[in-house]
Amino acid sequence: MLDMKFVRENPDIVKENIKKKFQDYKLPLVNEVLMEDKELRQTQQHADDLRANRKKISKEIGKLMGQGKKEEAEEIKQQMAEIAHELTALEEKEIKLRESVTEKMMQIPNIIDDSVPIGKDDSENVELEKFGEPVVPDFEIPYHTEIMERLSGIDLDAARRVAGNGFYYLMGDIARLHSAILNYARDFMIDKKGFTYVIPPYMIRSSVVDGVMSFAEMEGMMYKIEGEDLYLIGTSEHSMIGKFKDTILEEKDLPYTYTSYSPCFRKEKGAHGIEERGVYRIHQFEKQEMIVVCKPEESMEWFKKLYMNTVEFFRTLDIPVRTLECCSGDLADLKCKSVDVEAWSPRQKKYFEVGSCSNLTDAQARRLKIRVKGENGEKYFAHTLNNTCVAPPRMLIAFLENNLQADGSILIPEVLQPYMGGKKKIG
Repeated sequence: MLDMKFVRENPDIVKENIKKKFQDYKLPLVNEVLMEDKELRQTQQHADDLRANRKKISKEIGKLMGQGKKEEAEEIKQQMAEIAHELTALEEKEIKLRESVTEKMMQIPNIIDDSVPIGKDDSENVELEKFGEPVVPDFEIPYHTEIMERLSGIDLDAARRVAGNGFYYLMGDIARLHSAILNYARDFMIDKKGFTYVIPPYMIRSSVVDGVMSFAEMEGMMYKIEGEDLYLIGTSEHSMIGKFKDTILEEKDLPYTYTSYSPCFRKEKGAHGIEERGVYRIHQFEKQEMIVVCKPEESMEWFKKLYMNTVEFFRTLDIPVRTLECCSGDLADLKCKSVDVEAWSPRQKKYFEVGSCSNLTDAQARRLKIRVKGENGEKYFAHTLNNTCVAPPRMLIAFLENNLQADGSILIPEVLQPYMGGKKKIG
């Protein structure tokens, strides 16, 4: 959410930003917000004037009563009653206006960084850099579920009977490989990157949901717990950033660098839908995430560090990857800048997304009231960032394809072998 003062002083910049995101239908919101904000401030001023007048009259009544002038005091009390009635109406109006302004402000997108390429959708995202040499073997690579089935590692039919499409049973060495990747990612982030490990709540309240994402995202992603003010998390970033809700942080304690494990649950409503045959787009998965809460001037430096952590992680597993800059039309409303990390698929002979890194500047912090107290005592909003280290079982697709041998076996990289009981191969 933007600073209301910024919107007042820079309406043209806010409107131009909306156009860059190809959301012209939101342009009227800016004028509506400005009008309602002006009315809100006038209402607040009128109410403050009435309160000051009430205070003055109250003293006058006390003075008259002390002088024994009861009749005059009673006449003035009538003014107090009229002021009280008018104040009640003004306070109700103030509440409605504030709610309306907040609702509209939460629909206006964050200001994107000047470096973000302008484009309508993900087809116009821009490649930044490639890491590792993509290899296509001289034998056919089956679809990923077929590779798993040959190794008795997945049962989608049973999962459909139990839970429906978008779920899976992983078994045996494939299930162990799934956990090995997560355990290695955890240790990679703790031991190599120095992040603090956290296991967060897997459910969050609606006030946190409103703070970490837009309403449109929530509708397409979140599962609501019936009868309770709780949602299943779509990513641990939600509860990790929520940890700082309504807090004032000491500047000397920044940055907070956390890495978290969690299961994730998503409806996956929209154009992509659920993949019936595989584990690329599903309702349930697990993830090793990273978040940073930092000073505003440090967020862009942290942004590159975060997505390069993912690149380095995949390269330690010898999986070729590339980084892709998300264009303006592909950015969610709270994001200022975002880079996807994509892994090489030898079967498809192209890259596909395995992680996403985002700088949300102070947009989340404003919604969640995450402030920092500087050395001079002045308070300001923190910047928040998040990034995926790894999210199996999607990552298993890249792993299996890039480590598949002609005989159908899967090589285990040296860094994963300790997590696989010393195994060097699955066959």
